[in-house]
Amino acid sequence: MKGHIRVLVVDDSCVVRQTLAEVLASHPQIEVMGTAADPYIAAQKIAQEVPDVIVLDVEMPRMDGITFLRKIMEQHPMPVVICSTLTAGRSETAMKALEYGAVEIIDKPKLGTKQFLRESTVRICDAVLAASMVKLKPILPDRWVPPKLTADAMLPLVKSKSMAETTDKVVAVGASTGGTEALRVFLQGLPLDAPGVIIVQHMPEHFTRAFAQRLDSLCRVTVKEAETNDSVIRGRALIAPGNRHLLLKRSGARYFVEVKDGPLVCRHRPSVDVMFRSVARYAGKNAVGVIMTGMGDDGSRGMKEMKDAGASLTIAQDEESSVVFGMPREAIKVGAVDKVLPLEKIAQQVMMHCQEKG
Repeated sequence: MKGHIRVLVVDDSCVVRQTLAEVLASHPQIEVMGTAADPYIAAQKIAQEVPDVIVLDVEMPRMDGITFLRKIMEQHPMPVVICSTLTAGRSETAMKALEYGAVEIIDKPKLGTKQFLRESTVRICDAVLAASMVKLKPILPDRWVPPKLTADAMLPLVKSKSMAETTDKVVAVGASTGGTEALRVFLQGLPLDAPGVIIVQHMPEHFTRAFAQRLDSLCRVTVKEAETNDSVIRGRALIAPGNRHLLLKRSGARYFVEVKDGPLVCRHRPSVDVMFRSVARYAGKNAVGVIMTGMGDDGSRGMKEMKDAGASLTIAQDEESSVVFGMPREAIKVGAVDKVLPLEKIAQQVMMHCQEKG
């Protein structure tokens, strides 16, 4: 089994352990090295063999998953994917998990969990694959895989309808694995009068509102979960709600957003490609694009469309500061990127550029 990603599943439900083990084992690159009913049993297994990735529940006997996660990251850091029955009302727990170092969170329902896990095979396996590539300090051959749709499923590609270049810019940011921390660093680096920002972060439904509220408390700019007809204005950042696409629109000189249902694009909803395409179409030369850490290629085609539409600047986060360099790498590969920068310099570069153009 050399070269396989070894996964330990930790969940107090026998049904969930068995189903997750079957789902993960169905992927040719993943080996389930074991399961555990609680963190104490998991610790014993880790002492015998260290997994590449842990899939961890939160609500368990003897020790909760968040406490176990914190102990793992303090004592022996390793990639962890949280798979829990977290709900909107308890999304603060999800934020804690991300703060403590969880790579991804999969929100499983309280009812119909077994069916949900089977239907989410691609997403769960992708989360484990992404987690295995995370840099930490101290599809499936026998299953139907849904087609990988492009932004055409949400918005046709047409020539940019933007006005001539103006002093008002729209900054569009896309991120996935590792993006919660990257977005914090970026947004904290922006001043009160920063250009309007719209963001797609691959994140489950119900988590984005709490995520936006947390960032709002930490940043000088206002941060909120986007709602249809929200204006894109200076000093405000709008984050796409989980499970909804975010599109930029324009009415006269006013930029605003639309939140829409629709199919998965690049296997994601919200999709960075969808947002970037709408920015290319309606902002054109008045746009700045930023693509950050994340697995896969969502955003690469959309950023190329932004560049082709005359976007004044496109930036990719560099490999050294990315948790996973997949999305930035793909955007660079297709010729969509003007500058490759470390995370801590992106906000400064955006502001310098916008001030020069102003």
